[in-house]
Amino acid sequence: MSYLLHIDSSSLGRASVSRQVAQSLLDGWSGDVVHRDLAASPVPHLSAAGINARATAPAQYTPEEAEAAAIQDALIEEFLGASAYLFTVPMYNLTMPSVFKAWLDQIMVFGRTMDFEAPSPAAGRPAVVISARGGGYGPGAPKHGLDYVVPTLEAMLGREDMLGLDITTVIPELTMVPHAPALAALLPKHEASMASAHHRARELAAAIANGTTAA
Repeated sequence: MSYLLHIDSSSLGRASVSRQVAQSLLDGWSGDVVHRDLAASPVPHLSAAGINARATAPAQYTPEEAEAAAIQDALIEEFLGASAYLFTVPMYNLTMPSVFKAWLDQIMVFGRTMDFEAPSPAAGRPAVVISARGGGYGPGAPKHGLDYVVPTLEAMLGREDMLGLDITTVIPELTMVPHAPALAALLPKHEASMASAHHRARELAAAIANGTTAA
């Protein structure tokens, strides 16, 4: 059975803008969804046992390696079982939440989900990354060039020598503006960014379902 694998990583629950925009995509999705909320149920960070298990025959596992391998196997099976992906990954201190990095470290395994000499088993599958952030990081913004979320994810998720997914990013910006009176002049830009992100998410739900890419 194929499904949309929806991975959440925002700590804000329903108040999360990333999750709210993701909901606009989900509202237009008619297929099956497997949801993993990393904020509510984090996966373990990659341990020495987890690394060693990748190069050890199962019959030779220590108890710690067996436990770590079981976690990796379940997460990789879930990842490879999906036909499309929805990742909500807000910017925290210029980069991704640590819980999402922990998940990536568990599922990015040479010889299983990635191979430097052959495409990933997931290569070409559509994936949407929704990454809200409190300020603006695009051209002309004072913090332009300090976005270490989207470029990193586009490389890890999208490069052919890594996971090879067909990545589309949706970036709701200026989410702190409604909460900071000093930034009131930016409210129209914030509202425009939110409206554009929700519209794009709805558009992508239809595009992925139809096997196309929205313009």
